[in-house]
Parts: sequence; structure tokens; C-alpha cells
Amino acid sequence: MPIRESMLVMACSIILAAACGRARALRPPTKSSVAILYGCGEWSPISPEEDEQPKFLVFLPLVARNAKGELEGRLAQNWEHSPDYRIWTVHLRKDVFWQDGVQVTAQDIKFTLDLLSNPVSCAFSIPPNAVSVEILDDHTYKLVYQQRTRGSPLDDWTVYYPKHLLQNLDPKDCASWQFWRYPVGDGPYRHLRTVPQTMMEFEADPNYYRGKPKIEHVLLKFSAVEDMNGPPQLTELLGGNVDLISEAGPMDVLKVAGNSRFRTYFYFWTFPFSEGAAVLWNEHNPVFRDPTVRRALTLAIDRGELHHVLNLPQEAPVFDVLFTPQQLRRGETPEASPHDVEEAKRLLDQAGWHQLGVNGLRERNGQQFRFTAVTSDFQGLNSAAVYIQAALRRVGVHMDIQNVVWDVLRDRFVRTGNFQAAITLFPFEEQDALFFGEKSIIGYHNPPAARLLKKSAAVMDPNEYDRIYRGLWPIFQSDMPATFLFHASYATVADQRIRGLSTPWHADPVQYMEDLWLEDRGEK
Repeated sequence: MPIRESMLVMACSIILAAACGRARALRPPTKSSVAILYGCGEWSPISPEEDEQPKFLVFLPLVARNAKGELEGRLAQNWEHSPDYRIWTVHLRKDVFWQDGVQVTAQDIKFTLDLLSNPVSCAFSIPPNAVSVEILDDHTYKLVYQQRTRGSPLDDWTVYYPKHLLQNLDPKDCASWQFWRYPVGDGPYRHLRTVPQTMMEFEADPNYYRGKPKIEHVLLKFSAVEDMNGPPQLTELLGGNVDLISEAGPMDVLKVAGNSRFRTYFYFWTFPFSEGAAVLWNEHNPVFRDPTVRRALTLAIDRGELHHVLNLPQEAPVFDVLFTPQQLRRGETPEASPHDVEEAKRLLDQAGWHQLGVNGLRERNGQQFRFTAVTSDFQGLNSAAVYIQAALRRVGVHMDIQNVVWDVLRDRFVRTGNFQAAITLFPFEEQDALFFGEKSIIGYHNPPAARLLKKSAAVMDPNEYDRIYRGLWPIFQSDMPATFLFHASYATVADQRIRGLSTPWHADPVQYMEDLWLEDRGEK
């Protein structure tokens, strides 16, 4: 291990020993202990390469959302911005300290944003030259943005790291820094220990600036990523080995329905991008070039019933358009097209696809209306595909299903446009132009839509950003370039004694652990 990292690990050990004196052994569970089953990669969910919710146990963002979805300051005390939202001045709190006693300053903010914009680092997520940082004093800095990206005072996802512990480490080795297994943070919990690929253990920090969290001990018990939608997750919960599971699968939610031991909470992914599931119709296939056909296929699918089949929350919207995270939070998405089988049949007839033959399939010019949709088992997509297959069969259209693993669906098919149709998740905003812009990989061509999407990439003003997406709504309602199925939602299934969780803004227990508490089983 390099000398610098050896010193870092030694420093972390001294800090933890002074704080609790028991960092080397797993403490017996206390009355205020919570064990969480959590999927993670090979290294550490604290690492920016993983960029997972456990980082919020140890590190602070500038802001966080309360149970109403409103932003509240964390590292940031307050901020101002220019009329076009491109220049921000941020004032940091002065009572936040790293867990080794060093004060958090603007130097830490600049160091982190520089790391995130360094193409050789594992944290790379900000395009180079997208934002510049000027330190005005220890607790004040200025941001100047050239394009929309992470790190603004409206960003509740990015956390910040201690410059004094990391500045001499090589960014090219960021992914393997021992710091991610022995983190020293400024957040609500202190890291106690890591057992690679097994668990991470934390205890509440009595010096946390918002006060010591009520849940004193947190154990993240790692589950293999491929098991996160399968039986092992639920078995751990029902057997009492963990108190809650995050990102529970639809079948997990169904199996605990009515069980008084547990409560289920749902949350929507809205940062850095809203994420949703859709059927992408590849218009390089002549079958899907006619918007009348795409509308007919959409009307044939009862998306409200599909939500019920997939155990999605009642709050999940049905929609026909792209929208921003702000519009989702405010419930501003326009009403979607209704399920209408008879109208779907009429539109298919109008487009020249007539129901002929003993097999009941529609034909046009001797060609049967059949195609293949590629999908995955991830997040209920395959279940959605089976439902859609049956719905389209009722209007005389045959859809074959090609099921692949998620990474293959995303990388080999969706990102290349190598499909006839794809039933997939994709992050709105990040990939809007890929599918619906000037160089659409699915052959969609609408110049006004392409211009609006190009304009949206350069806009910083959130109100103007919303207006641009509202301008897209009538275009999408007319063209139906995709059939949007559901907004991606995730479930937490928790022991009923865990309180403070709520749908939809405080349903992630790892991100909001500092706001949770335990209720005695004996209490009414």
C-alpha cells in the first residue's frame, strides 16, 4: 500500500478508536440498531465509482429534501444566483467538521468538483469546463456554469470529500483508494469497519452538527447485485436477519402485502435525472414509421392496469410525454391517452393493417404485423413485456420477446439502436436527444422537437427548462415516438418499528437514516 494511503488508514483507525473504542469488533445490536440488506459492487458503495446512497451516511450534500420534497440546506447555509442561473454564490455553514476535527471549507467543495470533472478519476461525472469554481473565502465560493451539470445548490445528490486527506492521492487510482473502505466524513454516521463484499458498519456521530441521530447503529449487509430482485433478499427480511430492504423487487412487495410486521414505502428517482420505462419503437423499421400505428399500439395497452400488475405505487403517473423532475414533483404531467382497444383497432385499419388469416394477425401487402421486442428481467421489465404481448395480441399484433440481462440490453441494444422495439428503462433528460433529437438512433425525425431538446441542454434557469419541456408535450402527444409505461419507482420494505419513512420523498432509508427512529414493539 502506498505510504500516503497507509497513513490515511492509520489515521482513520486512530479516529475511530478514539470515538468508540470498539472499531475492531462487530458490536452487539442495541435497542437502536438497524440492519439493511443492500446490493453493492465489488469495492464499496461509498466510492464515487459506485455512487450509491450509503455515501449519505458519511458525507453531506449541499442540500437535502424534507418529507414534502422541499430543499433544505445541509453544507450550504444559503446561496444567490444570477438571473440566468449560470453564476452562483454559495455560503457554507461554519459549524460542520470532518470527523477528524478539521473544519469543512470551500476548499473541500472545489477539490470535489475538480475530482468529478477529472476524466481520469473514477468520480468523473462533470464534463470538463462545464463549471468553474472560485473560492472567495473559507466558507464562500462562486460557481460559473457553461452547461447543466452536477454541483449546483439545487443538487441533493452530490456529496463532498475532505481535501486534506485526499489531495495527495493519484486521481487515476481513485477507484482503489482505501479511503472508500475507511472513510472519514462530515455526515451523521462514523464508519466503524468494512468487511469486503460482506458488510459495512456505522455508528451515530455525537458531534454531528444537526445532533446525534436517533438510530445509533447501522449495519449494511451486502447482497449480490444479481440477487436483489430474487428470493434471498426477502428470505433475509422474513427471517429477521435484516430490518429492511431497499430497492425491493415487485414480487417482494407483493409477498409482504398484508403482513403486519412490515410497511412498504415507494420513491421515485429524480436526480440527476428522472428515469422511466418505455417501449421504444425503432422507426428504421417501416412498420413503426406511421404515428397512427404508434398511437394504436399505445392505446392497446392498459397502462393503469399494468401499474397494478407490477405493484407500482398509486402515485406513479401514466404519461405520454417527457417531463422534468420538477414537473414530476409538482404533479404537472398532462393526462395520458386512455386505454381504448376499439380505437386501437380502428387506427390499425386506417393505417392499412387489416385483420386477416386464421391466426388472427393483421396483414398489410402480404406482411404480417409481427416484431421482436428486446427487454430484461430488471425492475419488472420482462413482466411488463409479457403483459404488453398479450395486450397487442388482442388487436391482432404479434410481439416476440427477447429477454437478455440488463447490462446487455442497455449497452448492446438500447444505446446502439440495434432493435426493432425495446422495452427498457432510460434516464429522461440524459438520453432524450439520443432517441428523440436531431441524430435519433431510432429514426425519429421532428425538427421542432430536436431544436427544443438542443436548447434544453444549454438552459440553466429551471423555470425556462420546464417551459421547454412543456413545449415538447404537444409534439409527443401527436407523434407518439415511444409508449411510456411507468416512471421508475423503488420500494423500501421495513420492519414496522422503523419510523420516519414516507412515500415518495423520504422512502429511501439509507439516504435519510438521520431522520429515522425506532418505535418500541410494545408501543401502540
